[in-house]
Amino acid sequence: MSEEGIWGYHPNAGYRMGIDLVGYKVEATDGSIGKIDKHSEDVGTSHLVVDTGVWIFGKHVLLPAGTITRIDAAEQKVYVDRSREEIKNAPAFDEAKYGGGPGYLEQFARYYNQPHM
Repeated sequence: MSEEGIWGYHPNAGYRMGIDLVGYKVEATDGSIGKIDKHSEDVGTSHLVVDTGVWIFGKHVLLPAGTITRIDAAEQKVYVDRSREEIKNAPAFDEAKYGGGPGYLEQFARYYNQPHM
């Protein structure tokens, strides 16, 4: 997947512009990881910020929109194509640097563009 592709919603994932995903549960390939705390649909940098709650001791993780495989609006769940371990090992989300532009997001693009474990 290209760096540009990782930041866009897959056409078959069921995303519609303007839908508010905040509060949706997020399911990795092997279980739940938390709830969406922030959501961006900015072209070229679309992503989710997920509050993992007690699973990773309150850590927040950033997931590029390209990791989303399906959105179930009825169940308010978002499914991603990464395992809990892959998400846990992702670069740390830093609220202070969040919103600092594409430069901050590059580390996430490099990590999530790696072959799946």
